[in-house]
Amino acid sequence: MVWLEGQSKRIVPEAADSLQMSQETGAVPLGSVMLGSTGQPGMGCPLEHMHYDRKQLWRGPEVSPEANIPTDLLSLDHSFGYDCRRRANLQLLEESTLTFIAGNFLVFLDVCARKQRYISSCSGEGIGAIMVHPSRHFLAVAEKGNRPNIVVYEFPSLQPFRILRGGTAWVYTTLAFDHEGLLLASVGGAPDYMLTLWAWREERVLLRCKAASQDVYRISFSSDSPAQLTTSGAGHIKFWKMASSFTGLKLQGQLGRFGRTTPTDIEGYVEFPDGKVLSGSEWGNMLLWEGALIKVEICRRGGRPCHNGAIRQFVLDEGEILTVGIDGAIRAWHFESVDGADSSDGSDLFELEPMNEVLVGRGVCLVSMVKGTTQGSSIWFAQDSGGAVWKLDLSFSNMTRDPEAILTFHSGPIVSMDVSRTSHLMATSALDRSVRVFDLLAQRELICSRFRQNATTVTWEPRGGQLLAVGFEDGLLRLLEFFLPPEEGGYSPDGAQLQLRQAVKPHWGPVSAIAFHSSGRLLATGSKDGTVFFFVVGDPYEAIGLITVPGPVCSLQWAPPSQGRKALLILCENGHVVEVGAPEPGSRAPRRHSYELEDLPRMHFHFHSVKSHIRRDEEVTRRKAEKQKRRVEEEQQLKESLEEKEPWGEEEDLPPLYIPDPPSPLLCGFYSGPGSFWLSMGGFDAGFLYHCRFSSQQEQAAERRHDEPFAVVPLGHGEDDAVQCVSISCGGQLLLCGMQTGRLRAYPLQLEDPHLCSLRASWVLGVHYSQNGTVRAIRCSHDDRFVLTVGDDGNIFSFSLLAPWGGLGIPQDQETASPPPPLPRQKVAQDIEDPQAYSLETARQCTELERLAQEAEHRKVELRRELVELQKRFRELQWRTRELPSHMERTLDQSFQEEVKQMTAQRVAETQRKLAWEREWYRLSLKKLQDRLGDPLESDTINVVAFHSPHRVSTCRILTPSPEQQIHGTGTGPEKRLPGTETEPGGVAAPVQAALVTETLPKHGGLQPQQTGRGRLAARQAQKLQKASEKVNRAKAKIGQRRKEWANLLASKPSEAAEDPQDVQAIQHAQENMRDFKLKTADDFRVPEHWKMSTDRKRAQLVTLEEEIHWRKTEMNSQVVGLRDSKLQLLSQLRIQMQQLQVVQVQLPPALCIAPPTILGPLPEETPKQKLQPSPATLLRLQSLHARRAPPGGEREELGLLELLEHAGGEQAEHDNMPISECPPCQSIQLEGHAFTELEEEIRRVEEIKLLHLQDSLLAQMSQDISDFDTRLKLLRHGKLKLDVKLKLWDLQHITLYQELLLLRDFETREDRLQEALRWRQEEWWLLTSKLEETRQQLQVKQQEVAHLQEQEKVLNATFQALLGPNNKWGPFLTKVFRKKVKRVKKREKTGEIEEQGDSAEESEGESDWDEDEDSESGSVDDTTCPPRHNPAT
Repeated sequence: MVWLEGQSKRIVPEAADSLQMSQETGAVPLGSVMLGSTGQPGMGCPLEHMHYDRKQLWRGPEVSPEANIPTDLLSLDHSFGYDCRRRANLQLLEESTLTFIAGNFLVFLDVCARKQRYISSCSGEGIGAIMVHPSRHFLAVAEKGNRPNIVVYEFPSLQPFRILRGGTAWVYTTLAFDHEGLLLASVGGAPDYMLTLWAWREERVLLRCKAASQDVYRISFSSDSPAQLTTSGAGHIKFWKMASSFTGLKLQGQLGRFGRTTPTDIEGYVEFPDGKVLSGSEWGNMLLWEGALIKVEICRRGGRPCHNGAIRQFVLDEGEILTVGIDGAIRAWHFESVDGADSSDGSDLFELEPMNEVLVGRGVCLVSMVKGTTQGSSIWFAQDSGGAVWKLDLSFSNMTRDPEAILTFHSGPIVSMDVSRTSHLMATSALDRSVRVFDLLAQRELICSRFRQNATTVTWEPRGGQLLAVGFEDGLLRLLEFFLPPEEGGYSPDGAQLQLRQAVKPHWGPVSAIAFHSSGRLLATGSKDGTVFFFVVGDPYEAIGLITVPGPVCSLQWAPPSQGRKALLILCENGHVVEVGAPEPGSRAPRRHSYELEDLPRMHFHFHSVKSHIRRDEEVTRRKAEKQKRRVEEEQQLKESLEEKEPWGEEEDLPPLYIPDPPSPLLCGFYSGPGSFWLSMGGFDAGFLYHCRFSSQQEQAAERRHDEPFAVVPLGHGEDDAVQCVSISCGGQLLLCGMQTGRLRAYPLQLEDPHLCSLRASWVLGVHYSQNGTVRAIRCSHDDRFVLTVGDDGNIFSFSLLAPWGGLGIPQDQETASPPPPLPRQKVAQDIEDPQAYSLETARQCTELERLAQEAEHRKVELRRELVELQKRFRELQWRTRELPSHMERTLDQSFQEEVKQMTAQRVAETQRKLAWEREWYRLSLKKLQDRLGDPLESDTINVVAFHSPHRVSTCRILTPSPEQQIHGTGTGPEKRLPGTETEPGGVAAPVQAALVTETLPKHGGLQPQQTGRGRLAARQAQKLQKASEKVNRAKAKIGQRRKEWANLLASKPSEAAEDPQDVQAIQHAQENMRDFKLKTADDFRVPEHWKMSTDRKRAQLVTLEEEIHWRKTEMNSQVVGLRDSKLQLLSQLRIQMQQLQVVQVQLPPALCIAPPTILGPLPEETPKQKLQPSPATLLRLQSLHARRAPPGGEREELGLLELLEHAGGEQAEHDNMPISECPPCQSIQLEGHAFTELEEEIRRVEEIKLLHLQDSLLAQMSQDISDFDTRLKLLRHGKLKLDVKLKLWDLQHITLYQELLLLRDFETREDRLQEALRWRQEEWWLLTSKLEETRQQLQVKQQEVAHLQEQEKVLNATFQALLGPNNKWGPFLTKVFRKKVKRVKKREKTGEIEEQGDSAEESEGESDWDEDEDSESGSVDDTTCPPRHNPAT
């Protein structure tokens, strides 16, 4: 059995009755625990001496009913592992007895004798937490599972003493006894996090409360106040008090507030006698809590943390505070200094140095420690998450012993394990970068070797059992030789060594599988990089080659020798399975540059999910069975009774077919026969073993294949539990499966059963921790004596296999260990330490690349040599050509010229073809740019500059009219212009224009007439006379002007009865704007329709204003453009006159030549469109500019087209702006040394006078034209300024009108709503009024009818009384008949309402009831018969 053998006590009858009563009623008959009691609990209680039967508590392995398997098939032999990363997983029961949790077992280790005892988990799901009683006579073990229990064992008998039930939903995380051992506190994990206080001896719950909403790491009672507890965990610490209330005892918790301190996970803490609590932090400082607040944070001097990392435990021991950190240090602090710590300088830090410290070791990560049981002992046992248990002497004296690692283990998940084929040796590798070898018979670890990288897989060589092949995560394969030195009578296990024999790197990814062929001549390695490498086993191992597979390799298996073939089964994680024939040991890769083997035969299989099909088939079968059962039951019911058969309900839809995406991972597999194999899948397809075979159709690519298994075997109840690893015992009698939940499954096998029909019988036992204890490897020893398992929880278990399934049954004390024979010491091989080193394939490829590079370099040298020879020959030909005679014509060959022309044409066509897209792109870009910038503009800015003044005038920039303006028309006639905007044709008001003309014209008035040609004397006399006449005319005009001014002044004198124009204007303005006042004063005032303003009218005003602005801008632009055109014409005329003047001045002597005025050509701003319209001449200048800007080195500076055009345009503008007056100097034609006659002299003088007159005329005309143009420009500029002022005012008016339009829109919306509401109310009022009038008329008619009926009733009564007569004995009867109500049958309407019918029915029933009552009152006289002696007519 897995649990410890021994005798157990039975429950006495009295205790059993008491226990049953307490469980049923929830009350404890005797022995109630009282807080603060000093006596021993349970005195006189019948439960005190009760023990449970251990066999009844332990659930044991699950054995299927049809299986003929004993429950003690496997019994735990030894535990080589330790879950060292679990919190508080080390407790001390005696001075030399340690206990800790290993998977689903609780291990009791005698440190001195190195012997182990075990207790299995009662629930089979695992153990959550353990805690030792202060007396060390009891041990509380908290289980894991559905509603787990807490079992309190008695020590050292290990009998179940008490069972505490219902404390949490799934798992316990921590336990704690109070210091007197009366109470037990437990905290559960997710999902309830329940805190429970137990009177554990009575198995009674005292208090229960939810501890937190996050994981709780620790709970403890205060040593000085039993009613106070403290819990800590993820991001919190909580302080609890047990308080009495009128409803009983309650727990009150107060959450600690971190304040300005960063919230942290709190692993350890300690309570002080005065109520303070000292806790740790993730960054290594200590936090002193007072109440629920942090009083101070304690650090070392200089701000250094107390520990380099989290503090996992605090211990208050003999006036010292011991802190245990993950940095491997244990420090002792002065208690009073810590208790009185306070921040004095305003900061939250208090600096303090430890009294003593011990650094356990490098790389040590301490989790917890427990003190020895001897009084005054300074020996502590510490738990190291790095895989060790340390024995520490914390006396801090000169005699202090060094820390001693009494036990070492793997730390972290164990990923691989293998056993020797010839001895009881086991090798393991874990993610702690270590490889260990164990002796199963001696139950001890022989050697541990550490490396720089994690070892991912280990395999023993089948021959000899001395060589260990180890694969690493960097792709390295190391061959290690195991060596035991001999000694007298055997071997020395203390001197075991692992020597490196060879190191190769076949892969660049992690090595995931290693497999030796049964012959021992071939080795295959698989990797996560999707490659499989083959080696020839020898000294050294020689590489054969590699193959690539369609996925990461997870397992390799050679075909068993019984199949008689060499084939390797390769399993990939993504569901691909490949079978490849083994290469011959002497073969090599066919290519020099690669190790890849391409000629090996291959078979492919790609797993396709069928679990949803299986579930649907099961559902169909179940429904058929239910239908058949129901049909039989219905037939039976029909035979017994003739009751009507109930119809069957509609069937539910079948479960949908589901294919997981991404596909389920492939976990493991093994051969079942040639070409067939079994697979275990994870994820969605877990819970089955799938029997598959390779298809004969292998033409399809491996990635596109979808192969389905041909047989499926379920694994029992664990449908979602996947088989992680599989192993078959050496005798072939058992199939052992390691599950993802940490369970171990055993299935008996039958001979010649490839379909595994015997898997219906199973034996299941929980071995590893179910939460993180996935079984990574399971193996049987070479003699089937031991079954070994390793898991992710860091545990290694060795089980003894019961005969006849297992070994020979030889007692262990009669058999010694069988290690391999010693090997001769050889020189250690050279290791590969660089993790970035090349793999074999990469190294060969690099070697091949280097060889190719050398060949290429050699070819380059040869080509350079040939090139030097050709250059030498070319220079010789050049020299011979220069030596030829000069008269010999050197012509090229005609064929060569034709070839050059064709090549040129082809290049031109190719260039045009290449630039076609760019050309079209530029064309479309230019068009889009013109459309974008030109279309919105109706008129762009044009500047016109004067000749001899700085004045200039520009056009207005006009946008294209909006659609509304285009609908109303962009032009405005005189009838549409705004008031006060009439102007003269010149664009300015007439008075202003006259004033400007007066100011602009020269003071001598008018244009000077041209000279008559009579010489200078006659011209001067004429000028004098003209000036005199002008002076007289100006005097007369001045006198007349004064007379007119006096007349106007007298005419403008107001009369005596005249009113002030300002007052008149103010009155008129008041009359026009007093409408609001009228609305306020006159009750019956209604706003005239033409006074009302609507959005349409306001929009019309806006459009009118925009049209006016557009028309004014257009008019001004037309005047400016006309002035610009006249300037261009004037410039053309001036050029002609300048040419004439040059011709005249050539004939005059230089002394008589007059310099012409300087006139510039048209400016670019006057003709802006010409800037973007380059002419062919501009393009030619652009080409020349390109050529000039090219630097001498040949590298051309890249310039944009726009920059070049601007440069070219600037040169053109400079050329156009050259003064027109520049001309060559006058060169008079004179004959030197020739004497003129008097007649010739006279003729020369006459010609000179004519030329001077012509020169003066041309200059005067040019000056006059320029002066006239400048005057026109000045007048137009003045008008443009006035128009600009008006445009600004109109813009402001436009903004005002638009704002008024927005307000009108809002007001109209409101008015429309009000008008609509008013209309509805008026209609409603008229409707109610008409109804009221109609109702009044009907009321009057009804009143008249009522009065008429009352008169008729009176007449009838009088007539009846007259006919009845006095003292008639039938008077009452006849009166009743007279007054009887007569039922009148009304015609029912075809479409009557149901409610009206119901009301009429109720009324008729009421009337009938009333009539019956009257009948009952009147007796038995029939009112339908006439009394005797009366007239029937009456």
